[in-house]
Amino acid sequence: MAFPSDATLADAGEFGLIGEFVRLFPQGEHVLVGPGDDAAVLRVRTGHVVVSTDLMVEGRHFRRDWASAADVGHRAAAQNISDINAMGGTAASLTVGLAAPADLPVQWALDFAAGFAEECGLVGASVVGGDLTRADQVVIAVTVLGACTQAPVLRSGARPGDVLALAGRQGWAAGGLAVLGRGFRSPRALVEAYRRPAPPYLEGALAAEAGATSMIDISDGLLAEAGHLAADSGVAIDVDTSSFEIAEPLQAVGAAVGADPMSFILGGGDDHALLATFPDRSAVPDGWTVIGAVSVGEGVTVDGAAYDGPTGWTHF
Repeated sequence: MAFPSDATLADAGEFGLIGEFVRLFPQGEHVLVGPGDDAAVLRVRTGHVVVSTDLMVEGRHFRRDWASAADVGHRAAAQNISDINAMGGTAASLTVGLAAPADLPVQWALDFAAGFAEECGLVGASVVGGDLTRADQVVIAVTVLGACTQAPVLRSGARPGDVLALAGRQGWAAGGLAVLGRGFRSPRALVEAYRRPAPPYLEGALAAEAGATSMIDISDGLLAEAGHLAADSGVAIDVDTSSFEIAEPLQAVGAAVGADPMSFILGGGDDHALLATFPDRSAVPDGWTVIGAVSVGEGVTVDGAAYDGPTGWTHF
């Protein structure tokens, strides 16, 4: 169905828009029953099923004047796919709940769906269902199902003597958010990193195969996530700042806003890099960087001392 360029959700109606969503979401061979029935039916052949759910609320997690609808779609899919990646698995199926004002342009919703589908396509995942309803602001709820062919990597397996390692870009989204918050749009590389994260989707399974003892994705902040690994594993973790290379765009933004660029790396989220522990350096796969160590004790330190800067995003 072709909608007029100025059509709103009220004009399209629930089922008219759902029909367009279904057209935008191709189905993988593991999908026995996709969108259109009361529930999807999926084929699971081997391994463990892993499931995660995330919410995005307009004004808190994204702003429509800072990111396009397609960007928001990419971000919504990425943060969920990354959760499966952090277990050492691969995402296969997602459902999307979209609540939105009646006067939201149909084109925004379709662009959101196209961006969401494109991000899912990076890992071969299918959107198998969802829901649509009216609300005063845009709220997006996503559930993702995936599979691990080996035992899932939990947050609770780090041991004293392990090394802490990082895969993926870290601190760039935080730098982009700092730029946008001050009304600017450059450095463009950082703004784009905030709008569309680039999670290291291949690295989760590789880390699991290499014997990672614990793993988490960095959605709220590197130190905050390291704190989860330390608390759940009953260990202490120290982060070595000398192991990071501070990219030129981060240096530029730090100078412009009067912030230490290392604070973006240590406290920034939304890049969805992976943080994992391994038994020793020899077990760390190519593409990962050792950034710290695990020892007896509790809590997280930076360069051997307590850290008094921001450690990550807090939701309440």
